[in-house]
Amino acid sequence: MVTTPGVVWGQHPCAYGAWQAAPGPAAVRRLDGMTFSIDASVAARTPATRPRTSATRPRTSGSGAGSDFARLSQPISEAGLLERRPGYYTLRLGLVTALLAAGWVVFFALGDTWWQLAVAGCLALVFGQIALVTHDLAHRQIFRRRRPSEIGGRLFGNLGIGMSYGWWMNKHTRHHANPNHEELDPDVSPDILVWSAEQARASRGLARFLGGHQAFLFFPLLTLEGFNLHVASVRALCSPSMKNRLLEGALLFLHIAGFLSALFLVLSPGKAVAFLAVNQCLFGVYLGCTFAPNHKGMPTFTGDERPDFLRRQVLTSRNVRGGRLTDVMLGGLNYQIEHHLFPSMPTPHLRRAQLIVRGYCAEIGVPYHETGLIQSYREALTHLHQVGEPIRQQRRAS
Repeated sequence: MVTTPGVVWGQHPCAYGAWQAAPGPAAVRRLDGMTFSIDASVAARTPATRPRTSATRPRTSGSGAGSDFARLSQPISEAGLLERRPGYYTLRLGLVTALLAAGWVVFFALGDTWWQLAVAGCLALVFGQIALVTHDLAHRQIFRRRRPSEIGGRLFGNLGIGMSYGWWMNKHTRHHANPNHEELDPDVSPDILVWSAEQARASRGLARFLGGHQAFLFFPLLTLEGFNLHVASVRALCSPSMKNRLLEGALLFLHIAGFLSALFLVLSPGKAVAFLAVNQCLFGVYLGCTFAPNHKGMPTFTGDERPDFLRRQVLTSRNVRGGRLTDVMLGGLNYQIEHHLFPSMPTPHLRRAQLIVRGYCAEIGVPYHETGLIQSYREALTHLHQVGEPIRQQRRAS
């Protein structure tokens, strides 16, 4: 059996390979057919239900010509799956822009009425689709060159929905480089929520206050995510590392000023506040429900734990099964494994790439986790509840 510090690589109970709890400061726990990175002392209370067997050896190098990722890249490239899809994106960008314009036309046509809350909900979905388009622009799925990608990203992100393209790019790039690494991935840093038992023990302030019951608070907290994106975007303008701060700030100001002016000029103050709340809360929930299935509840890394590129991306990602509607609503992020392996691959190619990637992972014995949408939320919430146990224990003891 092959081990890394605190990790044993074994057989997943759902026919995939997985990590099993082993002695060490950062072990991995199996729960309901899944594995979760938590402290070994917690893992020890739930023994493995299957015998440990030899599986995939963690690699330390994945960039060479003979790496597993290089061998996977060949059939992907030969299938033409990295080629751009200008027709698809012309249609998609056109539809999103038309829906945004139509939403505002209906808003001004309706005037001061409570029916505007329905418009607020519809615009929240459109804002979510714009965020997904901005995501594709940032990964250069639409344009090969950086400049047109940045122009499109700032127009759709900053001006369209009030989210700083530069801030999000910086954050998302670090996430892709080290997904689910507790020290390197900003998406699993202990801010309001904690993502491991170790983070729970070290938590302070709001994270500690909420951590014991964070699984129950997860979806309610998502209602604040839309507001959080705006606040984080504005705060990022004060960072010296932010490029094109004047342009980013000007576009953000135009969005915020235009959005609020439209609400309070057309609607009475009460209806304007209600419109703002409904729109931003639903926008936050939609975004959260889109991104939460991707990595939450999947294994995490700490310290020097760093497998090769292919395993680092596949082991920490979860795919969500579904049809074309799922593809549209989640913007292709339901093929999270394929997206993390090939970030610049156009969205419509991800479904075809899945067949190649899944088969290749089975061939080389790398865990490939895929589940339904509801089950993905269940796994994420179960993980949040489990890692909050140290906080609950300390409260019971006090």
